[in-house]
Parts: sequence; structure tokens; C-alpha cells
Amino acid sequence: MISAMATQNRLSQLLRDQGVVDEAVLAAIAAVDRALFVPTGFHDQAFDDTPLPIGFGQTISQPYVVATMTAALNLTRRSHVLEIGTGSGYQTAVLAGICRWVRTVECIPELAHGAAELFDKLDLRNVTTRLGDGAKGWLEAAPFEHILVTAAAADFPAALLDQLSEDGGVMVVPIGDQGRPQTLYRVSRQQDIYRYEKLMQVRFVPLLDGYFSRSV
Repeated sequence: MISAMATQNRLSQLLRDQGVVDEAVLAAIAAVDRALFVPTGFHDQAFDDTPLPIGFGQTISQPYVVATMTAALNLTRRSHVLEIGTGSGYQTAVLAGICRWVRTVECIPELAHGAAELFDKLDLRNVTTRLGDGAKGWLEAAPFEHILVTAAAADFPAALLDQLSEDGGVMVVPIGDQGRPQTLYRVSRQQDIYRYEKLMQVRFVPLLDGYFSRSV
């Protein structure tokens, strides 16, 4: 029987073969058991390079997309990250393996609470969770050096742009309507100047809003 670690290493090697070169990202992915973040019925596909459903109309992203988005943030061990869209927590766990602190916001209560419980079990002490409207960001903790959005917005969320650090802050966000081609952007900020770089075509569920914010 193949061990979880061997399977995780195989996934990391698959991503390396596809052109992912960031060693910190590859190591973080190899260290996270993706099977923990998907429903039991999909455990046999957990280490395939494919998105999977996690309930409530949401998905866990394809590992190649997770790796690409994470690498585009240019993280270090000192980085603080705001993640919009916790989902089941897989992307969060990958971020936590690289940076100093992750604040993550999820608007679906069942997913937010489930992820928070899993982070506790995994002893991820550098993760803080919140149930709320991700499009509003996390104002009291702003500005952020890095923001990662894991759902597609119709346009660049104004609140997140405002909460990006003026001194070289970076946000990675998919833009576009559901059912149409979406584009993954890397947005960098210097003072009041924003630079928008297209990275790749992607497919994400839409960014949801309108939920009452409170701590998990």
C-alpha cells in the first residue's frame, strides 16, 4: 500500500514536471495530505492534479493552480497573507507551510467551521479563521503584503485593493464571470499605482458576498 507521504511526494514531482520551480511551494505541497481536505468519496482522487467538489457548490482547486497562485505571491518565512475563500482549507495549509501567518475568510459557515476544526487537529497555529464576506477583506488587520483570492470576482474588489500594502503589496485573484473564461491576475501596488499582470486562464466558482462577519 502506498503511504500518504509517498503519494504527496509524487504529486509534488508531477507539479515539478509541469514547470513549477518554486522549491518552497513544492515542499509545502509535499507536506500537506490533500486527502484530509476532500470528502471521503474522493480520497482515491485526492492526489490527482484535478479540482474536486467539497460540497455547498464549492471545489478544492487543482494542485497545479494552487502551486501557481502560491508561487505568484513571492512568499517568505516572514510573510503575512490574507486568503479570501478558505473552502476546505487545503490552500490555507499550503500557505501556512511557507509563511509566518495566514488570515483566511470564508462565507459558508459549514466550510469555515470545518476548516477551523481541521487546522486545530493539524496544529496549524499560524492560521486565523473568520466567517464573513471575503470581498470586504479584513480591515482591522490591514494592510497586507500578500492577498490570495480563491474565487472569481467580476471585477477587482475595491476593498482588497485598498487593503493591499502600498509598499510592494501583491494580490493574486481570478477575474471573470462563472461559465466564461476567467483570467488569473497578479496585482502589485506601489503607493497609488497598481500593476496588473495576466498569469493564466482558470475556472473558479464565483466570489460570494452578503454574509454577516464574525470570528470563528
